[in-house]
Amino acid sequence: MSPPAALRAAGLVKSYRRGRAVDGVDLTVALGERVALLGPNGAGKTTTLLMCLGAVTPDAGTVEILGHRLPRERSHALARVGFTAGYLPLPERMRVVEYLRLYARLAGLRRPDVAARAALDRFGVSHLARAMGTELSSGQKTLVGIAKAVLHRPALLVLDEPTASLDPDVALRVRTGLREISAELGTALLVTSHNMVEVERLCERVVFLSAGQVVANGTPAQIIDRYGHDDLEGVFLHLS
Repeated sequence: MSPPAALRAAGLVKSYRRGRAVDGVDLTVALGERVALLGPNGAGKTTTLLMCLGAVTPDAGTVEILGHRLPRERSHALARVGFTAGYLPLPERMRVVEYLRLYARLAGLRRPDVAARAALDRFGVSHLARAMGTELSSGQKTLVGIAKAVLHRPALLVLDEPTASLDPDVALRVRTGLREISAELGTALLVTSHNMVEVERLCERVVFLSAGQVVANGTPAQIIDRYGHDDLEGVFLHLS
């Protein structure tokens, strides 16, 4: 019997008053696979991610994480999931290492201080350990958020625009760290981004959404060839 996928979503549908945001999306991410979920603003990316995490209930469709069905087994499923987004705030009156230790304890890690410092070291921000939330730049907050998402060595890591506020050199450090985590631990990555160069360098498969539906699914090279463009940015503009 084959092992369960990191994520398996089938027939996801979600409607709001303004219309149908997600319309029959199927999405599978294998263990160790690095997948980008792409599309213009309003395509349904974030709604799809939130349904896959059990934060939004789909009107129709199913979600399984590591074989655990949502919402019934959400606690078991999310114990092995990491999530971060460039827009998530950090506590202003806590030191970074205290914030990470708190999450490590919530994840049930036996050595929370070691886990917190290892996560900071992986992304080259150990010097921020004693900083307060109010002392961090937006890019530093993003890096701490990514460190928090990986400290419990998740099987599935979901990142919504993870490097949107980062300088190019820091974004490179993040991509390198994420690729290492995927290779070392077999962690699956599901990433949204508007940076097509970053997607081509980080992800081995891309799924394009438009108007709430999957319109393309394949490797970057396959999709670039299918639509006759020079790069993913050209495909993105075409599909938008």
